[in-house]
Amino acid sequence: MSRPLSSGREITIEPHEFIISKTDTNGRITYCNEIFINISGYSEKELLGKAHNLVRHPDMPKGIFKLLWQKIQAKEEIFAYVKNLSKDGSHYWVFANVTASLDTLGNVIGYYSVRIKPNQQAIESISTLYREMIQIEQREGVDGSMRYLNTLLDEKGVCYDAFVIALQG
Repeated sequence: MSRPLSSGREITIEPHEFIISKTDTNGRITYCNEIFINISGYSEKELLGKAHNLVRHPDMPKGIFKLLWQKIQAKEEIFAYVKNLSKDGSHYWVFANVTASLDTLGNVIGYYSVRIKPNQQAIESISTLYREMIQIEQREGVDGSMRYLNTLLDEKGVCYDAFVIALQG
């Protein structure tokens, strides 16, 4: 399945909507709710079994997903702002919470994500950060953008989750 080109058109999530999905340990979608299906523009059949990054927007820095994978593979939750790309090329921002799903022995069996409407002022701030990270990635790779992010967080005296949760208000 080829990825759509961004149209620049934004879709907004309603405050009462929750976008929910589950993946296996490799990030392939095993469950998606109707809101996710509708906003992504893909059918359930097109989504199930596909890598969740099917909806990843090219404006997203790889460093954010590196951080996300590090945290959830360590069984830690993460909060993040994510810009996704719908099948028709439109995009939508979410404030995501991603956690590991564990079996009764504590083994990771997949991942669970709940996404809500983000604070619009936060999107303005995070977009600037993400643009800078992408520019750094183009020059120095993902590790360079991670160094930049970590330096920024150290200067603010916060961890990534505290930073994004404060932006969400």
